Amino acid sequence: MISRIDLRGAAFPEGGIDRDLLPRAELDVEAALEKVRPICDDVRHRGTAALIEYAHRFDGVTIERVRVPAEALGRALAELDPAVRAALEESIRRARLVHREQRRTDHTTQVVPGGTVTERWVPVERVGLYVPGGRSVYPSSVVMNVVPAQEAGVGSMAVASPPQSEFGGLPHPTILAACALLGVEEVYAAGGAQAVAMFAYGTEDCRPVSMVTGPGNIWVAAAKRLLKGRIGIDAEAGPTEIAILADATADPVHVAADLISQAEHDPLAASVLVTDSEELATAVEKELEVQVAATKHVADRIAPALSGRQSGIVLVDGLEQGLAVVDAYAAEHLEIQTQDAAGVAARVRNAGAIFVGAYAPVSLGDYAAGSNHVLPTGGCACHSSGLSVQSFLRGIHVVDYSREALAEVAGHVVTLAEAEDLPAHGAAVKARFDWKVPPSK
Repeated sequence: MISRIDLRGAAFPEGGIDRDLLPRAELDVEAALEKVRPICDDVRHRGTAALIEYAHRFDGVTIERVRVPAEALGRALAELDPAVRAALEESIRRARLVHREQRRTDHTTQVVPGGTVTERWVPVERVGLYVPGGRSVYPSSVVMNVVPAQEAGVGSMAVASPPQSEFGGLPHPTILAACALLGVEEVYAAGGAQAVAMFAYGTEDCRPVSMVTGPGNIWVAAAKRLLKGRIGIDAEAGPTEIAILADATADPVHVAADLISQAEHDPLAASVLVTDSEELATAVEKELEVQVAATKHVADRIAPALSGRQSGIVLVDGLEQGLAVVDAYAAEHLEIQTQDAAGVAARVRNAGAIFVGAYAPVSLGDYAAGSNHVLPTGGCACHSSGLSVQSFLRGIHVVDYSREALAEVAGHVVTLAEAEDLPAHGAAVKARFDWKVPPSK
């Protein structure tokens, strides 16, 4: 059901382990670019008409309009299962607690008397938030996108989610209810690359945005790459992934359950166990057989995900090698199920989010830990972060110098300008003084 990769006895190079040795989904965003380019161009030129046509072609839905009417949002919230509403409200409350603490304040540094630099944090003016549809419904992704944008102070936001044939061409009602619960009034029945193009170029109904965030499939990722520059993006999210670093103290029942929980998302989802205990590896393999047999979505998602090239059990010689492997893998979600799990977690450098110990499964972070579940995938956690309030803020330096403060450093400015063969730069300083620029101290 799941393959093994035995790295025991392997000499790890000083520069780190070769990432190609580790399980990883094959995701060719570059190849998808040429398929999404004409779609994005079509939306740019035909707007809503193109979106309606693609809803029919890709989603099998005939719709007359793309924007979700206000009454549909209100109805979805009114008809929401009270237990689901209570769970969403608690998820929102916890997410707000965490993300509110991420707010940044303006800071002024006095460089010299009369010379200051202030860093102002200004929210993006308008954002487009993508919420996937298809195999599953993700109201939690509404929470994870909207809450940090709201806490950052974004003034205008729109949500897009694919139209669903069983709901009359609207996005799933639980997604609509989550939007209503968060006070989001602008929602569109649009999915895939065409939704990203709608946000980037605008249509008759939807004004262009400055930034697009949220997870999606390969077509969403390709459209983000294509349109990056015209819009800001959070990341090119690929299939979800979990890595678990575990030793002999880990419970194989917990480990197997957590591997299955990520495999449940998608046939390309990655589930990776890194351990120095062959006994644990064998116990987890046996437990997978038992738990998978009793689980929903086996044939279409879980079995192909666990048996795919992107999943596996990696055997290592010890904790040090295990840490080297998980840092090289740079998982979207990393669980630490070892002795002194907190101490081990503190040594990890590369992960989208780290879950410490036996009682912090990834599914807690998906819904109600307070953390954000929009995280870097495909090894991008070695250079990128998950979605946060900072994702929606721009730092702007405000430079305020008096005449005296400029005069003090003018000689250095002129010297550096001339060293770079940019004399007009120096002349712009000299023009402010009716005497020869004095040498800087």
